[in-house]
Amino acid sequence: MRLFNRRRARGGQLRQADSADSAHLVEFARERVGVEAFVEPPTAVSTTTVVFVAGTGEWTRRRMRDARAAHELANRLGVPSYDAAVVGYPQRMRDWNSRAAARRPSADGDSGALS
Repeated sequence: MRLFNRRRARGGQLRQADSADSAHLVEFARERVGVEAFVEPPTAVSTTTVVFVAGTGEWTRRRMRDARAAHELANRLGVPSYDAAVVGYPQRMRDWNSRAAARRPSADGDSGALS
């Protein structure tokens, strides 16, 4: 018996994947080129998730029932899938995050542009 089950959300239940999660991933994959799927194992605070990364580095993450369901969805969409814990994430995803952070204005209102 676990004394501290951190995998429980409010109300004692983890939010499970639903059809809206799958629908979002399907739309993401259909609207972008070069998409790959990176399946993430469950953690102490989250169920299994999958990250879809486009060729540009743009990405999205959604919950899945389990790793098998994530790989099956990717296969149905013709998207290569990998275990993120084994292969990690592509550099283009980190590059996308860096570019997005550079575009956001700072908290003090400075846009980051040089005068």
